[in-house]
Amino acid sequence: MFNPCNQGKSQACLMWAMLFSGALSVGGCASTEPKDLGTTNIAEPKSNSVDPYEGFNRSMYSFNMGLDKYLLKPVADGYKFITPDFMETGVTNFFTNLKGINVVLNDFLQGKVSQGASDTGRFLTNSTIGLLGLFDVASGLGMQGNVEDFGQTLAVWGVDQGAYLVLPILGPTTIRDGSASILDRAANPGTYVPGTGIVEGINDRANAEGALNFIDEAALDPYVFTRESFLQYRQNLVNDGKHSAEIYDIDVEDAIGGEAKPAKSEKAADKAKSSNGSGSLGPQSSLKPVVDSAAAEPDAFDNMSRSFARAESQFEQASAKMDEFSSKKKVRRKRR
Repeated sequence: MFNPCNQGKSQACLMWAMLFSGALSVGGCASTEPKDLGTTNIAEPKSNSVDPYEGFNRSMYSFNMGLDKYLLKPVADGYKFITPDFMETGVTNFFTNLKGINVVLNDFLQGKVSQGASDTGRFLTNSTIGLLGLFDVASGLGMQGNVEDFGQTLAVWGVDQGAYLVLPILGPTTIRDGSASILDRAANPGTYVPGTGIVEGINDRANAEGALNFIDEAALDPYVFTRESFLQYRQNLVNDGKHSAEIYDIDVEDAIGGEAKPAKSEKAADKAKSSNGSGSLGPQSSLKPVVDSAAAEPDAFDNMSRSFARAESQFEQASAKMDEFSSKKKVRRKRR
């Protein structure tokens, strides 16, 4: 699929960060919310509803981070020290190709026939010409891979994600995705080969090194950073990277502290009056809502633009930080 620590792959690195920050997680882009006035009050109810078991989750997060510090990280560092880069890439490609079976199954279960045919061709190409997936030949031929799993399939079928959970060793998940991961593992041939899961976990942890370092240095609260990144990433996968108009409406109202909502309500009330035939032509009944709405909408647009600009700036800073980590790692390895 990709080597998470290559130049220009910072977005992928951030996704690895949220999936492995709990230690060894179940395998885009993560950004923190701008810390301006009103953000805390808006986000707090969301956190409580999505993360009702925060006390338990934080304890599991601390356990996983301790396990990572004293066991997983040393093992991953040893793996990276003795393994050449081309072999690391080959191992990553091999396990990514195995997951291609899951991708194809879920393509068709979600009704994505065209995408399923493309992913089938990718899997067959890498499994044959690419020597069981050790070489990503398909990407060179323009056959880009997709990420699909049973958790996304359940979401497409209308199953709610449920509460956010942090599991021992496995890391962040939700009730829906955690249950679906059982089917993901059952459909993966590597599950039935002893020791394969251990090798895959060590390789994944090694690939996540730069992203985990970024979380430690950049996040004021690594737990919240990981939770929000994971949930945003999963939602992005479910929506195939697309966002509905309703999502953007909510973001705008949150960004301006609810100022645009009354304007929208007045405009809707004016339309209702017009449709009922009462006061539709009166200057006081029709002109005032239009003027108020016109005054509020530029403010909403300006606030939304500034919000997007801040998010873009933070993402660029995160990308630069990830590239810096990658370059430092390469320099250290050359010195060895």
